[in-house]
Amino acid sequence: MYRAYAAETAGGKLVEVGRELQPLGANDVEIDVMYCGICHSDVSMLDNSWGMSVYPIVAGHEVIGRVASVGAEVDDTLVGKNVGLGWHSDYCGHCKSCRSADENLCAEAQGTIVNRDGGFGDKVVASAASVVEIPEGMDLSKVGPLLCGGITVYNPLVQFDVKPTDKVGVIGIGGLGHIGLKFLNAWGCEVTAFTSSDSKREEALALGAHATINSSSAADLARAVGQFDFIISTVNVKLDWNAYIACLAPKGRLHFVGATTEPLDLAVFPLLMGQKSVSASPVGSPATIDQMLAFAVRHDIEPQVEMFPMSDINAAIQHLRDGKARYRVVLDNT
Repeated sequence: MYRAYAAETAGGKLVEVGRELQPLGANDVEIDVMYCGICHSDVSMLDNSWGMSVYPIVAGHEVIGRVASVGAEVDDTLVGKNVGLGWHSDYCGHCKSCRSADENLCAEAQGTIVNRDGGFGDKVVASAASVVEIPEGMDLSKVGPLLCGGITVYNPLVQFDVKPTDKVGVIGIGGLGHIGLKFLNAWGCEVTAFTSSDSKREEALALGAHATINSSSAADLARAVGQFDFIISTVNVKLDWNAYIACLAPKGRLHFVGATTEPLDLAVFPLLMGQKSVSASPVGSPATIDQMLAFAVRHDIEPQVEMFPMSDINAAIQHLRDGKARYRVVLDNT
């Protein structure tokens, strides 16, 4: 048995419970949880917003911990290492995506908090193939959000060959967007933050944006027409997407990483005449996460976090629900 924090019903308070540890398979690792970030996806799963939650649910998929034991087929030198675990806890290992180092696209990939227990507790079990070693020198208390929020905004830079000479816009300066500003600035891009919050404009510049645009101003958006090679949306709300398509330069791309559930209302002719693209992507593969962590170490990039003791998990989740997080919330289980 180990201690965890579970929600018994959709939207309910989390309660401390004793949980049986998932059996350790031959290719698995058991991790002692040190820190765990809280992501909006955790809240969506706690609330069953996506219709796939099973209660009681133990969420938490931005896990930083130390390997306590390994399965029979795992190199035992991993024991004692500091590792991270993100959205996925296992992959099939034999599909085309897995064989192409695109495990994050595996149709049989297992979510860390989908039908299994996540990191809101003392321990978690996952496939060794899904965990990554944390490079020396990183502040373990701040790495967790990189394993979901960070890789979500880093992955498209690799997948869509964003160039250092590109002009890139970031819609939404929150848990995802603030890390995106840091990565894009270090990538070498000219970075603009689209934000409707006056309080975040100066912060966006401090985080790496070279300019800001008031996204609630039609006049400001009109002045940005034709400027951007790449615009990445990190928000989960419906916006006037055609206005952002207009802001793209020819061959530009509007890319979604925020999980908006509303259908996209897009006019085809502006896309067609400018040879523009619309795309989306999830988290990245373990290899891409490794690359991201190396990039973060080289450029001294870390998310801006607020720490809560694991025992104050309900207060931490409410802080996120209230939109007060600046910008990621991390639970301390040390």
